[in-house]
Amino acid sequence: MSGGLAPLLRPTIARTLRAVKTTKYWLVAQLARGVLYTLRLLPAEKALSFAERAARWIGPKTKRHQITLDNIRQAYPEKTEAEVEELALDMWGHMARLFGEYIFIDQLFDYVPGSDKPGRVEVIGDEIFLRIREQSDRPHIVFTAHMGNFELLPIAAAAYDLPISVLFRAPNNPFIAKYLFATRATHMGDMVASRAGAAFTLARVLERDGNIGALVDQKFSRGVPTTFFGRKCLTSPLIGKLARQYDCDVYPARSVRLPGNRYRLEVQEKLVLPRNEKGVVDVPATTQLLNDIVEGWVREDPGQWMWFHKRWEIK
Repeated sequence: MSGGLAPLLRPTIARTLRAVKTTKYWLVAQLARGVLYTLRLLPAEKALSFAERAARWIGPKTKRHQITLDNIRQAYPEKTEAEVEELALDMWGHMARLFGEYIFIDQLFDYVPGSDKPGRVEVIGDEIFLRIREQSDRPHIVFTAHMGNFELLPIAAAAYDLPISVLFRAPNNPFIAKYLFATRATHMGDMVASRAGAAFTLARVLERDGNIGALVDQKFSRGVPTTFFGRKCLTSPLIGKLARQYDCDVYPARSVRLPGNRYRLEVQEKLVLPRNEKGVVDVPATTQLLNDIVEGWVREDPGQWMWFHKRWEIK
């Protein structure tokens, strides 16, 4: 290709590549919507069981499976290869159930605050939900991880009439992101997409003595150096920075998937945040503290965490 022609073709090539990528995203999204539509035709329990069996077969055939195996091996060097493989299969089954639960969320979430009637969802720490709701004159932060069905936590907060703005990372696929956002917003209230300006949006919520929720177990390329399962990684310092600036109480919360399509939601007591010699919140130490808490959760239920994520990738 001549030097004079190349600059003229570059915009065309770029547009073509973007069109191909968009088409690929659209096709994947249509496939996902088709799967969800098919699952919706089945009773919830049968649909979720089918999704899990399918994912246990399909998951090992994907590129992400090798990332999953490598992450598990490094986190659990004492495990045999058979144990590593079994844990990876548990994760794929869990992720499939999480995917399928989007369409059955109305049926699955049956918790009624104050009721003694047993259901699919149990809540531990409901008094903390009530305390946060009553403390409307100060801001609060609730953090969680990609464990169990973490989407149920803001739904539970809404059941307690506890307003909370939830920070979430949209999928790279814009068509799937649009669908998930619409689904989440219907049940979870105020959603804040994790992109440029999100920190300012959350800060404004806290300035008004509001409440925010965030996932803290993802890779953040501009994060602070931390460790997770003894391996170096970068973690977002956002929670520590906001807690320092607005003097927020910070609460851990997690979801645990139980046998029989049941779920336990647990809100734990507020943290005693590490502080420096000046008495202000130590952001790096707080960020590491959050990692340590999440690691403890994952060690309790390792099959319920997304091991295919490139959590330890540092560029």
